[in-house]
Amino acid sequence: MIGFDPLYLIMLAPVLLFSLWASARVKSSFTKYSQVRSQSGITGAEAAMRILRAYDLHDVRVEQTSGWLSDHYSPAERVLRLSEAVYGSSSIAAIGVAAHEAGHALQHGKGYAVMGLWQMLAKPAAIGSNLSYWLIIAGALLTSFQFLMIVGVILFGVVVLFQIVTLPLEFNASSRAKKLIVEMGILGQQEAAGVSRVLGAAAMTYVAAAISSVTTMLYYLIRFGILGSRD
Repeated sequence: MIGFDPLYLIMLAPVLLFSLWASARVKSSFTKYSQVRSQSGITGAEAAMRILRAYDLHDVRVEQTSGWLSDHYSPAERVLRLSEAVYGSSSIAAIGVAAHEAGHALQHGKGYAVMGLWQMLAKPAAIGSNLSYWLIIAGALLTSFQFLMIVGVILFGVVVLFQIVTLPLEFNASSRAKKLIVEMGILGQQEAAGVSRVLGAAAMTYVAAAISSVTTMLYYLIRFGILGSRD
């Protein structure tokens, strides 16, 4: 498991190709629809605030942040942060992304169960992401401390679970966004089709991340001897 392993390459190569395709697709879709101005002329920030106010989420702040597509909602801070390309833009892409993040705020405000589970797993997953690989390496190198490998695999399992839980969270936020922008008159039906393409492409990046985590976990289990036999 240390150094180059052909099995790892064989298992992860298709996943890497899918991830690259997903990233290219979301970049292409966002770039295309960021050049199409909405008929309403409202910005991403205004669209998000309109949705939040409609659901009485007056305690959620909308702020601008730096970075390309760094948009996110922080449940702990109750802050919806929109990237520069989204916050002040009146494009279809910007409104779609802003509405999606507002969808996360609605999930939190309305007690969506998956959001609660996601929050519960967030910190353990961050720890697992940082430590699991090094524990697995240490357990492989130090034969007297092979239990570290088991701990590492368990921690990485939390990362996998977190990535899987993220999927319904993201799909639900997109579903809410696509419904609300039409119902609230933020975008028309034809414009909403563009939003659907942007959010659909973005969703594939989360699918790619989940598949990558699951595949890596399977690799660890195979190399650890839990699935199949060790080389």
